[in-house]
Amino acid sequence: MENTTLPNLSLGELNKTPLGDFRLIASDLGLVALEWAKDQPRLFSYLQKIKRSAVPDQKNIATYADQLSEYLSGKRTTFTIPIDWTFLTPFQRKTLQAVFRIPYGEIRTYAEIAKEIDHPLAFRAVGAANGKNPMAIFIPCHRVLGTDGKLHGYGGGNGLPTKKWLLKLEGVNLTF
Repeated sequence: MENTTLPNLSLGELNKTPLGDFRLIASDLGLVALEWAKDQPRLFSYLQKIKRSAVPDQKNIATYADQLSEYLSGKRTTFTIPIDWTFLTPFQRKTLQAVFRIPYGEIRTYAEIAKEIDHPLAFRAVGAANGKNPMAIFIPCHRVLGTDGKLHGYGGGNGLPTKKWLLKLEGVNLTF
């Protein structure tokens, strides 16, 4: 019988950023999850959902943590780390890959993302996929606004104030 043992996931941290402390998880393929430390139970719930566990390994997480730190301090506009898309459903993957392609400092609406992925009426499903984004900031769901052009929902950090902070960091002119 073929060995089907899954590779370990590595768990690391990034602390004392302008947005607080973070926990990061990566596989051999790339980043799997990012969560604020204060929401660590949500991170462990995600690991249970994907039927995996993670072992502390700051060395394996260092590149991810370094790039996040550089971004949050305004020194990085593009992430060059690999993303492990394997734990997402096909619709989540398609949606979040479209969100991942939104350039720094630009915004899209849920409806625009729905059209881009060839599901023009699925803007609510796009919103739901964004809401379950396990790699916030790296997959920039903060760059997605409602069709009315306003901020709608953000599950990370302190919610909408965090989304607004990230957009301001990127130079997005918020006029509401």
